[in-house]
This record gives sequence, structure tokens and C-alpha cells, in this order.
Amino acid sequence: MRILQAMAGAEFGGAEVFFVRLCIALQRAGVEQKVVIRENPARARLLRNGGVEPVEMAFGGRLDFATPRALKREIRDFKPDIVMTWMNRATKMCPQGDFVHVARLGGYYDLKYYQHCDHLIGNTQDIVDYLIEHDWPTDKAHYLPNFVDGGEAEPLSRSQFYTPKGVPLIVALGRLHENKAFDVLLRAVARVPNAYLWLAGEGPLRGELTKLAEELAIKPRVRFLGWRDDTAALLRAADLFVCPSRHEPLGNVVIEAWAQGLPVVAADSMGPGTLIENMETGILVPVDDEILMARAIRAVIDDDNLAERIARQGYNTYLENFTEAKVTEQYLKFFERIKG
Repeated sequence: MRILQAMAGAEFGGAEVFFVRLCIALQRAGVEQKVVIRENPARARLLRNGGVEPVEMAFGGRLDFATPRALKREIRDFKPDIVMTWMNRATKMCPQGDFVHVARLGGYYDLKYYQHCDHLIGNTQDIVDYLIEHDWPTDKAHYLPNFVDGGEAEPLSRSQFYTPKGVPLIVALGRLHENKAFDVLLRAVARVPNAYLWLAGEGPLRGELTKLAEELAIKPRVRFLGWRDDTAALLRAADLFVCPSRHEPLGNVVIEAWAQGLPVVAADSMGPGTLIENMETGILVPVDDEILMARAIRAVIDDDNLAERIARQGYNTYLENFTEAKVTEQYLKFFERIKG
């Protein structure tokens, strides 16, 4: 079975991270594959470190006529059974040919870009339901979840980020964008005395969020870490993970926290609200409610039994559904079923 994957992703993002993981996992599973990415030295390095040699292309805007020609040439030379494109741009630039075209969606995208595809993958059941509701054939819409790396990492030293030992430490991850609602998290942290926050991510709101931390008088307790590739080590250093997102189609970060045995508090947006069983595998609070978010954070910090229970049950959910072995097996079975 020969598979070509193409991703024209952003510099940072959850879909981009999972793309790299899946490419490497399929390589380990012995799949013969070709991987095409938008020019990105860091992503190319990660792929090479995992044994995958990527082909880099521009994947530019409307006037980029070279990339579609180059992609068509790679497909012609490699002769894949299946081409899997990720998100809009790579899908739009993919030619038609003698292969099964699958597109993988991590959100509620405009399906006008996908009409020439044979099958669509959603990484949540709700995305699959969205596809079907928008007249995509039921037998060509498929749910395949993400997986995360559950390997144990050495916790980062708190002293590295000037954080005292023994204080409650919250970690949050994501792009510094309005959808992620880190403004709500900062307001919640202001209501939890002595708790420190490590916020890992980059994005357009970094300056605004830094200013808000200063206005709330919590800047001494907040660390803006920038984009990090050592997620597991960050999580292992913390006492609690919080996902405050207003809009989160999946909530991959919740699975990341489960895999490292952390209790989770999350806003009840689409992805986390689907993943988490409230008060069993985490605590859900209403979107945009810093008061109830602060209350949930304090509950986890103050109640060791609660923290241990939701962390343990979250970890068990990870083992049952979101390990590399289980998800890779699902992908392999799917590819075998559709390749014709």
C-alpha cells in the first residue's frame, strides 16, 4: 500500500503537530509513503528525525501555479494508492488521478474545497455529523481520532521559569488567539491566590494578554513561554491543566494532559465538552465564565482525592482510545478498506 500525504499547514497548530506524529507512526508501521509539506525547516527536521524525508513546496496563494504542477508530478512518479490531503489548501491543489483521494478535516470547514474527494475524515464524531448534515455521503464520512505521545518525560525544573517549589502550578497550551480564551484563564488565575500559570504558545494576542496580566496584577505569577516542542515535560511539571477555549473542535491538548496523568479543567466548548465526562475525567465549566473556572481550579488544588480521581480516569480514557498503537491501527484498517 502506497500513501502520499500533503499538508500546507501553518507554522504552529494542533493539526500540524498531529500530521507529523501520524506520518512518523505510519513509517514505523512499515507503510510506503511520500510526504509533502509547505516549506518549513522545523517541521521538515521533525519528520527527518522520525525517519520521514519530506518534499517541501511553496503552497502559496492563488498565483502559485508551481505547487499544483509539482504536486501532480510527485503523485505521477510515486503512483500512490491513496492521497491524503490535510485541510483546505492542499486539498484544493490536489489533482484528480488514478488514486483514492481522502481529505482529513480538523474543523468545520467549507466543503466547497472537498467536492472532488472520495472520502473525508473528521477527527471528532461531531465533525463527521457536520459533514453528513451538509449532504456528504454517510458511507464516505469517517471518524478517526488523534493520538498523542504518552511517553514519560522528565519534568521541567520550575526554577527554569522562576517558579517556586510547592506552589500550585497551572499549565495551558495553544495559539494566543481569541478562540483560545486565555483572557478568561488570566481572569480566573487572578481569583486563585498563589497559583502560578505557564502559558505555552504564540499568536497575535501575546501583547494584549501580557498587558492584561499586568492590569490584573498577576504578571509576577504568569510565565509566557512561547511555542514549545516539549509538551510532555511541561505537563509533567504541573499540578493542573486548563483548557479555557471558546472554540475548540477537538481539544487535543486535553488528551495530552490525560496522557501525562494531569487533572483537567476545561471550558465546555465543542471538543473538550465531547471528550470529558464532567467530574469523572475532568471538570467542565461554561464558556467565558472566569468565576466558575476559578472555582473549579481551586477545587482541584484543594481536594487531592478529586484531583487524583479525575487524573486517573482521564489517563484510563487515553489508554482506551488515544494511544499511537490504537489510532494507527484504525488508520491502517481504514486505508485497506478504501484502497480498492
